[in-house]
Amino acid sequence: MKRRTVLAMIPAKVISATAPAAALAGATSWQDAWEAWKAAFLTGEGRVVDALQEAASHSEGQGWGLVLAVAFDDAEAFARMFAWTERTLAVRQDALLAWRWRPGRGVTDFNNASDGDLFYAWALLRAARRFGVPAYADRARAVAGAIDAILVRESPQGGLLLRPAAERFSGPGAETINPSYYMPLALHALAAAFDLSRLARVADDGAAILARIAEAGLVPDWITVTPQGLRLPDTLSGLYGYDALRVPLYLIWSGRFGHPAVARARDLFASARTRGVPVRADLEGKATERSDAAGYRAVATLTRCTGRTVSRESLPPFTADQPYYPATLHLLALVAALETTDACVP
Repeated sequence: MKRRTVLAMIPAKVISATAPAAALAGATSWQDAWEAWKAAFLTGEGRVVDALQEAASHSEGQGWGLVLAVAFDDAEAFARMFAWTERTLAVRQDALLAWRWRPGRGVTDFNNASDGDLFYAWALLRAARRFGVPAYADRARAVAGAIDAILVRESPQGGLLLRPAAERFSGPGAETINPSYYMPLALHALAAAFDLSRLARVADDGAAILARIAEAGLVPDWITVTPQGLRLPDTLSGLYGYDALRVPLYLIWSGRFGHPAVARARDLFASARTRGVPVRADLEGKATERSDAAGYRAVATLTRCTGRTVSRESLPPFTADQPYYPATLHLLALVAALETTDACVP
């Protein structure tokens, strides 16, 4: 099939509402934020750098950076990040990405990370129409197909689940998942664009799992699914932490403001107006670690301001004087706010 034919087959409604480049372009401070993020975390060759992780680069960082490049209508930065990712992380036998690369050592973990692949495919889907590059649509289709074929599995409790990686995390009759790897909006977009109905099903089944978890308390970083029910994993974090911080962000971005997991996070973040944002807590909501990083405050603000009984509250101004992870979440929260509600937009 010719590349332009592939691009033409992508439903316009799926990507006509890509990140709001026009709105972002009209706000100098937001464009300044993007330029500051690039200066702090993006190399000239297109590598997104996490300084606190030995200057490593990860597939999720590349995926997030690519989503942001589309949001800020930056075709040049997108092309650089795409080229580095394809050259450096697209080294598996399948269409998925190797998870981690370190300076002087190269790829140090050839296993994939499902959230990295998901954001990578979604960014390429958005960029295909935004920038008019058919090759991006081709690659998005390949990655989405691999996610469907390799990472979507039957749950021990029925329905479908998204495995966190192609290798590991599975045991006899049990599957351990990472709740923060579910991004319903991205899964539904890829499902619609490439006729992969299981991706839509796994998005909805995943949201249902998160709702079940939230009945008892906060959503943890990891959870194990067994035929008997849900339990905390033996060797991975079963508490709310830096991974789980993304759960309300992705659900809100997907338009699920009233999801029980968002409500739990909203309660947790109620104290963050006057104190640091909880970045670690037990599942009952007792914070064990807080942070004043602006990016975490942006996620907390987005979570609070989408509540029905909360008055208007704007996201904090962006600053690059924070580590890569909160800085990136900060811009993602801004894009999520612009795509879903004007109640949180500065």
